[in-house]
Amino acid sequence: MIRHRFSILQILLLYCLFVLCSKHDSARAEVIALTTETFNDKVQEKDTAWFVKFCVPWCKHCKNLGTLWEDLGKEMEGEDEIEIGEVNCGTNKPVCAKVDIHSYPTFKLFYNGEEVVKYKGARNVESLKTFALEETERAATKSQFDNDGEL
Repeated sequence: MIRHRFSILQILLLYCLFVLCSKHDSARAEVIALTTETFNDKVQEKDTAWFVKFCVPWCKHCKNLGTLWEDLGKEMEGEDEIEIGEVNCGTNKPVCAKVDIHSYPTFKLFYNGEEVVKYKGARNVESLKTFALEETERAATKSQFDNDGEL
């Protein structure tokens, strides 16, 4: 019979590796699938921007995006006030009708439940990220100004 002897240091190192891997995975940014049931509640979160992709599975332009939206989600990982979402308009038609989606893919930014702007720029991670950051800052400033004006 072979006995394995692990030192306390080896066990501690394995434990630390496990904890670090677990935290990295749970902190991983992801694209959040929004549905007819969840869309309104999510995009109305206070002081939160939602940058949302509206697509259908059969659209060749949506397919041509490849992993762009997931890559953006990973890139935006540290931005607490910006969420990346997507809506499948094939299975969530009421959402897409409500926010006036007529072509695919469509990208829109929402802040505090209000549609802020439709994205019409280049389809690369850096352009999308810059847009989301700038438009979120603009929307947050406007919201703060509007709130201050109500006092």
